[in-house]
Amino acid sequence: MSAQRDAAEAGEDALYQFIILRKDLGRALGWPLGSLAAQCAHAAVAAVWKFREAADTVEYCAPENIKNMRKVVLEVKNENALKKLSETLAADGIEHELWNEMPEDYPTCLATRPYRRSVVAGYFKKCNLAKDIVVSSSSVSS
Repeated sequence: MSAQRDAAEAGEDALYQFIILRKDLGRALGWPLGSLAAQCAHAAVAAVWKFREAADTVEYCAPENIKNMRKVVLEVKNENALKKLSETLAADGIEHELWNEMPEDYPTCLATRPYRRSVVAGYFKKCNLAKDIVVSSSSVSS
């Protein structure tokens, strides 16, 4: 069977990496888009590297699958919500990386290793798709 047919048959249960960002970083604390994107990138790369030997990660990163990578970027309200989600994932054995911004050492983002959507999607039902996280400079006026 070809890799393309395998992917098509997997359909909605394809491999996904879930990335969860704190909404308050942009909205309340004024972090720019580039800084928020960097937090997502740090967490995603750290999770893939940390769990590089997991079968799903190997498949996700296989040369023939590189152009088919799927990620879902979600948001939680604040630091407490991110920590609580991380604790729930850890308690249930869902492998992920909680990224801490340094040198401040506080959590900004988390990313799972690649998982089948059916395995982990339920953990993120209360999370919204990340949108409208950054306050544009034109909407900030004195």
